[in-house]
Amino acid sequence: MTAGSIILAAYIISLTILFIFGSHGFNMIYYYFKTFGDRTKDLEEHEFEITDYPLVTIQLPLYNERYVITRLIDATMRLDYPKDKLEIQILDDSTDDTTEIIQDHIKRYIDDGFDIKHIHRTNRQGYKAGALKEGLEVAKGEYVAIFDADFIPRKKFLKRTIPYFYKYEKLGLVQTRWEHLNREYSLMTRTQAIALDGHFVIEQAVRNRAGFFINFNGTGGVWKKECIFDAGNWEADTLTEDLDLSYRAQMKGWKFKYLVNFTSPAELPSDIFALKSQQFRWTKGAIETAKKIFPVVLKSDMSFKLKVQSFIHLCSNLAYPFILIAALLNLPVMLVKLSGEYDTIFKFMSLFIFAFISSFLFYLYSQKDVYPDWQNRMIYFPVFMAGSMGFSVNNTKAVFEGLLGKKSEFVRTPKYKITGKQESWQGKSMLTRSYLSRHTLKHSWQCIALSG
Repeated sequence: MTAGSIILAAYIISLTILFIFGSHGFNMIYYYFKTFGDRTKDLEEHEFEITDYPLVTIQLPLYNERYVITRLIDATMRLDYPKDKLEIQILDDSTDDTTEIIQDHIKRYIDDGFDIKHIHRTNRQGYKAGALKEGLEVAKGEYVAIFDADFIPRKKFLKRTIPYFYKYEKLGLVQTRWEHLNREYSLMTRTQAIALDGHFVIEQAVRNRAGFFINFNGTGGVWKKECIFDAGNWEADTLTEDLDLSYRAQMKGWKFKYLVNFTSPAELPSDIFALKSQQFRWTKGAIETAKKIFPVVLKSDMSFKLKVQSFIHLCSNLAYPFILIAALLNLPVMLVKLSGEYDTIFKFMSLFIFAFISSFLFYLYSQKDVYPDWQNRMIYFPVFMAGSMGFSVNNTKAVFEGLLGKKSEFVRTPKYKITGKQESWQGKSMLTRSYLSRHTLKHSWQCIALSG
């Protein structure tokens, strides 16, 4: 084979893999319209009325969240729910002054009669999964709601979610859609919002309506405690403990309910280092979970269609190495094309444009579904596509570490309580020298693609 043939073969293989994963957008849009009539289907008004309030435990897992923790605590205390039916667990693994901030801040709430447990661990064993598991061992609630530190739960959160457990048999989880507090902060946050909306507005909602498996998103949801125990409890052998538990629970026969029309506002990462760290953890954790869970899925008695959907759901991050290969081969392929030797093959390769169309439609409908000004939001789609290519280096490394079983710590995503354009994350004390050294600018061209 000539060098041109080898280059072209590698390029076509990469594009074929990307076409397979990218075409999933057509599948989601198909089910989006097929289930369109159910998108506004909800409980009747009288079914939201709770006559006998169950005891609910609110878990707030955190690690060094000095800028946002008081905002979360205050929002939790404002929940419209009987005080005597609430238990709040602050699962604090902090090593900075966050612990003291919490202790000072909760005094007045304890004096007001709130049941608040401040559980401070010093070993961080099992990271977030370990903290949730330890808290669950002493949790009094029949239901367990979880909020990360960068979230602001809405006042009606429990009254809007708990009633579903009475309506649907063997319901294990109610997950709400993430909303973005600082979407308009920068080009980077606007682009992130588009990426996340594809998952939260289309994928989660459509999968749930079509009867496919979905995942708990780690926060903004409420579990039935019995479901967590029945599924085997939280496990810390992957970086995405939420995805792992979700599949184990659904394979045990538990049902999930996704609420696209009720949101939990949260703060998007506002600097490139935090975003890279978050993307790395999500990507690597998903691959770790796929290695752990998908063999069990294959051996199960699930339908073939459900197994295929589960493969796409669990393994889509395998696309990143092929994005990187395609990006690196762009220039060599252009030189091969100029030779004129492979014109027929290049004409055939035009079919791969459908993968782009699939992705475009997927994200287009995620904006049209919930935003009246969707046209103004879609202008950032090209930046999102460029950013996906830019992050292929970071995320390819995560994929291979996950496949090879290389273990790493749960690196939290820094939050700075930034919601307005006039605010800045620069100069915040969370940006320590060690943090910056772990996130160097050796891939600075990635930053150019996404920074605002």
